[in-house]
Amino acid sequence: MTRIDREDGRSLRSGFLRSAAQTPCAPCLVIKGETLTYGEVERLARCLASNIVARLGRPARRIGIFASRNREAYVGVLAALFAGGSFVPLNPNFPAGRTRAMIEASDLDAIIVDAALSARLDEILDGYSSPPLLIMPDKGAESLEADPGGAATNLPSVMSEDIAYILFTSGSTGTPKGVPVTNANVCSFIDWAVSHYAITAKDRFSQTFDQTFDLSIFDLFVAWERGATVYAMQPLDLLAPARFIRNNALTVWFSVPSIPALMRRKGTLADAALPSLRLSLFCGEPLPLATARAWQAAASNSVVENLYGPTELTIACMWHRWDEQVSPPLCINGIVPIGRPFAGLGAALVDDELKLVPDGEAGELCLCGAQTTPGYWRDPGRTADRFVRLSGDEQAAGIFYRTGDLARRLPDGTYVYLGRTDHQIKVQGYRVELGEIEACLQGQQGVIQAVAIGWPEVDGRADGIVGFVTGNDIDTAACRQAVAAQLPAYMVPSQVLVIDDMPLNANGKIDRRALAATLTS
Repeated sequence: MTRIDREDGRSLRSGFLRSAAQTPCAPCLVIKGETLTYGEVERLARCLASNIVARLGRPARRIGIFASRNREAYVGVLAALFAGGSFVPLNPNFPAGRTRAMIEASDLDAIIVDAALSARLDEILDGYSSPPLLIMPDKGAESLEADPGGAATNLPSVMSEDIAYILFTSGSTGTPKGVPVTNANVCSFIDWAVSHYAITAKDRFSQTFDQTFDLSIFDLFVAWERGATVYAMQPLDLLAPARFIRNNALTVWFSVPSIPALMRRKGTLADAALPSLRLSLFCGEPLPLATARAWQAAASNSVVENLYGPTELTIACMWHRWDEQVSPPLCINGIVPIGRPFAGLGAALVDDELKLVPDGEAGELCLCGAQTTPGYWRDPGRTADRFVRLSGDEQAAGIFYRTGDLARRLPDGTYVYLGRTDHQIKVQGYRVELGEIEACLQGQQGVIQAVAIGWPEVDGRADGIVGFVTGNDIDTAACRQAVAAQLPAYMVPSQVLVIDDMPLNANGKIDRRALAATLTS
């Protein structure tokens, strides 16, 4: 018998392994029309893991995945886990400098790379004194089709406290923050999801998220925990999601609210257009009431839920089920509530001194429980700032994560989202620190001050970024180009506007509302 994991057999990989053992001929992944069974995916991942361990001469620690929406991307994630390590998704569309910073920070043993992207990775690693081992599964000795000769039978053991994956989020200092998620963290979420949503092997999941987005973990591992099928959507599929859902008879849909908002604008979210769906989930940015109503009308057989959760709380940690009779009166500013914490998780609203606010008042949302990640990767300063004990809380396990989100608890116990306490926003579902963009603009020739704001706002969320700068002889086109060279496309301002002076409020701080008002006047 192959030893899988710790004594109780649980880790992020163990659900997949169990499903593959029980139903090896069942469909696991559908990519560009090609169907891979659980048995095929397991064999490919074991082969790759075996070759990685053989080339390293030991179990892996951390493995980067430099591929997107193909066999290398999905099999690579499992291979990293099978090799005894954690995976670190790397987005091929990110600027070279940002990807390099992520590679350096995570101290990778190896990078699994799509051979078609190898030249791009060579550029990123140019001058690297000790580059990670490069693994190209579609060519060479580590081929996905290679026969390990039985060497992949026994997998290196992992423990619940071991890191399953590391995701990098936007950082206010200009350096991405690494969030390590343990096997125990993610198994706690998976247990909640498969029970709450009664997932079965008959379900067909969408996969709308890039793997650098933590919500992609739901698509893959919640499905694999119960032997369901994952349908990997390609960029063109995301432009016509209704057709993709119908053609593949999907039963589970999960995306940011931006996708149905786009469908509404294009007129493709028609009543009863999505009859196969039984479950529709949205997360990553505020869900507008009008979007929830339109989706429910299109997917009349589906439950519709709004999920909430920062990466630091492992995928999602609060939920609200849409109900046409109950939900609309609970909406604040036309935004669907974020609901209640999952069973076993705790929530609190605090002021600037981390003291609980009175009932009914707004406060910063803090969360705790088994899904709370250990902190930031090799960054004790940031960890101490955001993972805290609340003032007056003497509980032995009372470590709360400060989300930076403003919320209010309604009399029935439902939480509603009110905005950010700082200048962190969501753009196209991605978390963005405006300070990171400002830091980039500030370093450009002639710039003295820089402020970035989310603009325009569509259905209560930022659809883009606008930068304001002061200084002398500023080339705004060069400013945008500099940002594009350092940051992902969704963080590049659509405009950089030169103004004489930054408006100030009564406290002497830059008045961001006044800047936003100039865009509407």
